[in-house]
Amino acid sequence: MAEAKPKTSPKAIKFLFGGLAGMGATVFVQPLDLVKNRMQLSGQGTKAREYKTSFHALVSILKNEGFGGIYTGLSAGLLRQATYTTTRLGIYTILFEKMTGSDGRPPNFFLKALIGMTAGATGAFVGTPAEVALIRMTADGRLPVDQRRGYTNVFNALARITREEGITTLWRGCIPTMARAVVVNAAQLASYSQSKQALLDSGYFGDDILCHFCASMISGLVTTAASMPVDIVKTRIQNMRMIDGKPEYKNGLEVLVRVVGKEGFFSLWKGFTPYYARLGPHTVLTFIFLEQMNRLYKTHVLDR
Repeated sequence: MAEAKPKTSPKAIKFLFGGLAGMGATVFVQPLDLVKNRMQLSGQGTKAREYKTSFHALVSILKNEGFGGIYTGLSAGLLRQATYTTTRLGIYTILFEKMTGSDGRPPNFFLKALIGMTAGATGAFVGTPAEVALIRMTADGRLPVDQRRGYTNVFNALARITREEGITTLWRGCIPTMARAVVVNAAQLASYSQSKQALLDSGYFGDDILCHFCASMISGLVTTAASMPVDIVKTRIQNMRMIDGKPEYKNGLEVLVRVVGKEGFFSLWKGFTPYYARLGPHTVLTFIFLEQMNRLYKTHVLDR
């Protein structure tokens, strides 16, 4: 008699858990996101740089805005995960299944990379409104009181942006947001497999959790370095105001030229430390939450 096929979670549950796991991880890394955004906006235009280092930014925020200040924009961060992560997971799963051969052979490395980049870009497009709200909410505390936007939560931000600036403003900066997602997915895939192979070839590592951790940290370093110039473009465009009826920046290229010209070439990597520090814990926490939810679902639903 053939063995009964083990029960698996429905696709909708997998996507739901993926989004919830990302949201759970965001609760822990939101302060790093806030510091990264403030660093990228520090010294914008002709203003003197507000923060010397990421640590100085964190201390200043705690001193001037209190402990709650480092969690400003949390609702937007959670919505971003709910929209971006769920969409990306859904698209990736659907495309992966479509590209899997009739004999069950998975897609090759090139196709996997292409699927990852497509899913990342689509998820980024869907998540852009929450991203715009997040950038503006985390930037507010650095402004004088009379210049603050004063959004109370992500839904208030989305409603006011739509009412005051038009619905298309919700997708402001969606090109650099999608470009960042493509760069992150491509850099992560390529650098992780390359660094893992290099570590195994060194003879000092076996194919175990230590090797995977070290490869992830190297991959995170490469991914951060590759994606930060696109990220600062995204941050500046999404936070910009209209000056005499004209936007501060015409396009992403102008942001790059002005940042390099006025703030120096290495300003493109402002906020490197919190960005890199956020990447590892967010990934690890996402997987921990995902595993726990899958385990509980299996115990209380599938096995009953």
